[in-house]
Formats: sequence, C-alpha cells, structure tokens
Amino acid sequence: MTFEEFETAAYEIADTFPEDFFRELSGGVMVREDCRIHPAAADHDLFVMGEYHCDRYLGRFVVLYYGSFMQCFGHCSGEFLLERIRKVLLHEFRHHLESLAGERDLEIEDAVELSRYLERKNVMPSDDAGRKRQGIFHKKLDGTGDGR
Repeated sequence: MTFEEFETAAYEIADTFPEDFFRELSGGVMVREDCRIHPAAADHDLFVMGEYHCDRYLGRFVVLYYGSFMQCFGHCSGEFLLERIRKVLLHEFRHHLESLAGERDLEIEDAVELSRYLERKNVMPSDDAGRKRQGIFHKKLDGTGDGR
C-alpha cells in the first residue's frame, strides 16, 4: 500500500466515525510518512502506530504513522491493513474522548501494555516511558500472530 493509498484509506475510515468523535478535535486526523519507534523500545522493536495530541498551541489532533504500519504490517493484505488502520484510529479517538471527559482509562491500559513489554524484555521502565498518549504499539511481525 502506497503512502497516498494509506492516507486516503485513513481519511475514509475516519469519515465513517460519528460526528461527536470530532468534537474539539481542532487539528483532525493527519498521516505522516515516519516510522516511529517508541522511546521505551528495548530492541528498536516497539513501534508507535498513532498518537493523540493535545497541545495548547496546536490544539487536539490524531497522527497515524505510515512507516510504522509498513514496518509491522507491510507484508499483510490490504484488508488486514485497513482493519489495523481502523483499530488504531478508534484507539486514538478513545484517547481524545477520554481526554474531553477527564478520564484516563486508556492511558492506564497503554501503560500496563508497555510494562508487560518491558517485563518480557527484562527492562526497567523509565519514569516517563508511558506518559505520552502514544497509540497502539506493536512489535514487528515475523508472519506469526498479530504483533502483540
């Protein structure tokens, strides 16, 4: 899937979401070509698929990282990629909606997932490893499983 196809698919999927999801999402959804490795990655094997940002100057927005998707799922079918894009967008929109409601449940779930990864890698987490609202992380796929 090319960057342009990925970007179009991401926008089309986001357009299927209820209008309420976009309340106060001033920057909307954007797609970047980058491959983003999570700062806590032990072996450069933990990729950030998307992020939710809440910035006092730039506003609220969601970013998807095409390069991360391609690194983890580039060998998968188009249908699988579309489902992953949808899953990550829903994850990031949940961060947005929880932020509006003053909730942090998904941040806690993400921190637990990150802790499990670090435990498997026998790495002590740093104090700021899970504080950003970084989206679903995936280990690079080797063709067996879904990257979790």
